[in-house]
Amino acid sequence: MVKDKKNKSEGKKAKIAEKKKKQEKKGEKKEKTKKGKDIGSDVEEDVDLDAVLAEYAKKQEQFLKVTETPCDPPRARASSTLIASPATDNELFLFGGEFFNGALATFFNDLYVYFINRDEWRLITSPNSPLPRSGHAWCRGNTGIYLFGGEFSSPKQGTFYHYNDFWRFEPSSREWTRIETKGKGPSARSGHRMTYYKNYILLFGGFQDTSQQTKYLADLWVYDTQNFIWHNPALPLATQKPDARSSFTFLPHEAGAVLYGGYSRVKATVTGKQTKGGGQAQRNVLKPLVHQDCFFLRVIPPAADASSTSPPTVRWERRKKPVNAPNPPRAGATMAYHKGRGIVFGGVHDVEESEEGIDSEFFNTLFVWNVERNRYFPLTLRKPRTSQKKAQGDARGGRRGRGQANEEELLRNLAALSAGKSLSEDAMDIEILKEDPNAEEKLLPVKEMLMEFPHPRFNAQLTVQDDVLYIYGGTFEKGDREFTFDEMYAIDLGKLDGMKEIFRREPENWLGSDDEESEDEEGSDEDDEDDEEDEEGDIKMTDEKPLFTESARKSKRKEKVAAGEEENTAESPQTPAIFDDTPDDVTTTTSIDDNLPHPRPFESRRDFFQRTGDDWQMVLMTNLRWKGIQPECLSVKEIKTKAFEMSEEKWWDCREEITALEDEQEAAGIGEVVALADREGTGGAGRRR
Repeated sequence: MVKDKKNKSEGKKAKIAEKKKKQEKKGEKKEKTKKGKDIGSDVEEDVDLDAVLAEYAKKQEQFLKVTETPCDPPRARASSTLIASPATDNELFLFGGEFFNGALATFFNDLYVYFINRDEWRLITSPNSPLPRSGHAWCRGNTGIYLFGGEFSSPKQGTFYHYNDFWRFEPSSREWTRIETKGKGPSARSGHRMTYYKNYILLFGGFQDTSQQTKYLADLWVYDTQNFIWHNPALPLATQKPDARSSFTFLPHEAGAVLYGGYSRVKATVTGKQTKGGGQAQRNVLKPLVHQDCFFLRVIPPAADASSTSPPTVRWERRKKPVNAPNPPRAGATMAYHKGRGIVFGGVHDVEESEEGIDSEFFNTLFVWNVERNRYFPLTLRKPRTSQKKAQGDARGGRRGRGQANEEELLRNLAALSAGKSLSEDAMDIEILKEDPNAEEKLLPVKEMLMEFPHPRFNAQLTVQDDVLYIYGGTFEKGDREFTFDEMYAIDLGKLDGMKEIFRREPENWLGSDDEESEDEEGSDEDDEDDEEDEEGDIKMTDEKPLFTESARKSKRKEKVAAGEEENTAESPQTPAIFDDTPDDVTTTTSIDDNLPHPRPFESRRDFFQRTGDDWQMVLMTNLRWKGIQPECLSVKEIKTKAFEMSEEKWWDCREEITALEDEQEAAGIGEVVALADREGTGGAGRRR
């Protein structure tokens, strides 16, 4: 018995020692994480965001003229734009985008052109090019390609810009021109859509991230390409119009444009747990909404006797929901215009199981939306008809048909041998080129033909050139990992005889946290909690599942990034500010490094206090305690009033510096600067999606 007790006590001591090691290891890991946040947080790196953009501008100034050099296919990216050239049926243009590797985000402003007949990529450099961005929009017009807006963020996406600059790209000369318009234009935004009608560029929707939340937009803008002016036309009273949204479909129409779908977040009331009084607690949240409505935008040009700068008359007309629309409804399903119809591919459907878990289903189906009939039809690949016809011809001709074919092949081979030429397919192609010098443009590059669609994804880039659909990139998520596809495919919409692989590379390494590591950490946390509850007897090792599932962790990560709660990088006062009657041993400063909340460009005094009011109240109460005054003796109104006066003084002290930054950013087309760390918990859509 004594021996058994001794063995038990030794085993208990060993388990306790093991538990201590776990706790020490966990503490070291937390300390490292804390240090990493202090050293590499976005609060510090965002100070250099303007310098980063200035560096991009300097690099572009090194190019004295437009150059075009052969290169490899573009690096993997998301939220870029792909468009078919309006000047020729042999070129595709790709611009901008961003790439996220799990740790840092990289933004691009490179412009690529893909020559379809030669299967060749070229990089276009220019001394005058838009700054790096993603989430922008562009469309074809009667005088080139037009681009507006987008966003740019710090590497850790703690602070980012929205652009409100407007550009025109000339496909033939490869030149960018920034358009300086008359009067007021659209505000800075991303996630919007643009299309064209005659000599007008139509822009609708998108979103803006403010310091409070993500604001979805429902404003319509019309740009007159002949008079170089933006119009924000007044809509008739008591007419239905689309709700605010982003990432929708906006297709041109012979009488205007057609809008379908989109994504936004709407206010909803959630019923919580039952309270002690017998009732149920309710709170307001923002829930994701995938729109399924359809609108027709009728555009009526001004009368002939009207002024040349008169805006067109516009009217929204609600249409019925399209028949046989993809089910379940999905976000990130992109659509390209082709001969009066829309070609849509991919998408993702999120099933919100609980407040902490989202299960996502991704798609790789292809549909066509007939705009006039307002009906969806699925598109499927089928085997090439040529091989079927050949097989049927051989079957009908029997022995005689096969003999005739063999005789023709024999005569061709004899003619080639007598001329001393090879019988390879390359030599035959050379002969075709000699007979027809223009045959090079008719020869498509020989690519592997696939009989199934690409891997499921959302936000793939689509465009149609000469009845061929091109699918570039896209994003797929598995647990906490995000895959940005580095590939491009082509599908002949007339034949649907397979899918050509233009290029394909393996996705880059993911540097974010893996699922297994997070599961181990959560499991160890639960073990520690179970061990603490066992105060008497042996310590028990449990085999319970982690507290959150894989989908729950993904949801928590997205919502934290969206709400600005991830890793608490908010500006917080570390050195208290003192009133004018402070002791002599304490000094004050108004520089950007005084650890006090600092105003941002384009931020009013009221907005500055609304964003940093809590911080100023904390500074005020700390100062009062230093002076021997208890804050509790003051009313809430008095504390807020004094805190506002302190923030106002700081705002005026920094006014000259901020005004200079505003001038620089306006020159670069930058709108508002926003830090996600200052966002309220109820704000906005997920930044990654």
